[in-house]
Amino acid sequence: REHRIPFYVAAPTSTIDLNIKSGEEIPIEYRDEKEIIYFNNKRIVAEGAEILNPAFDVTPAKYISAIITEKGLITPPYEENINKVVK
Repeated sequence: REHRIPFYVAAPTSTIDLNIKSGEEIPIEYRDEKEIIYFNNKRIVAEGAEILNPAFDVTPAKYISAIITEKGLITPPYEENINKVVK
């Protein structure tokens, strides 16, 4: 939206947690550092480098044009419309 390019999220409704009020409450799973450190069994990261390998990131709602689910499209305002599709 910042650059007038729409951004869509494709997600199954099973991944939408109605008990979470904002993305800041979503626990981020971190994957094994080795997925970043090695490529084709060769180390590509300097020794001692700090590695963070999140399984996903959280995009602020203000940047999301719509959420595409198996039950339909969810558009802003998300506070109202998520409940209509997920329940």
